[in-house]
Amino acid sequence: MQEGRRQKQVAALLSEELSSIFQRIGLNMLDGGMVSISSVKMTPDLAEARIYLSLFKVKDRKETMKKIEERAWEIKKELVNSIKHQLRIMPQLSFYLDDTLDYVDKMESLFKEIKNQQSSGGEEK
Repeated sequence: MQEGRRQKQVAALLSEELSSIFQRIGLNMLDGGMVSISSVKMTPDLAEARIYLSLFKVKDRKETMKKIEERAWEIKKELVNSIKHQLRIMPQLSFYLDDTLDYVDKMESLFKEIKNQQSSGGEEK
């Protein structure tokens, strides 16, 4: 199902505000790595925001996600303060791990492996 215009507007607003909140409260650097918001998806009724986080060089992904979940109340409080005049209802925040970069890295390594096998196989003949 395609996102509506209002969903995209609210998602963009939340993404921008959450990025600055993560920097302000120190959640952009955790466990020796970097945490960034890759995307925000809104439900059609704007009651829930699904926040996809990209973790770069983080030692323990599960532990990092747990730390973020534990501070969700603080994130929501900051978000309410910054956008209270722009939205009637504050959406429920749900955090998810965005593993797109991991998938891309895995695909690249597979392609390199195939290329190496083809080049080494071609030389032996």
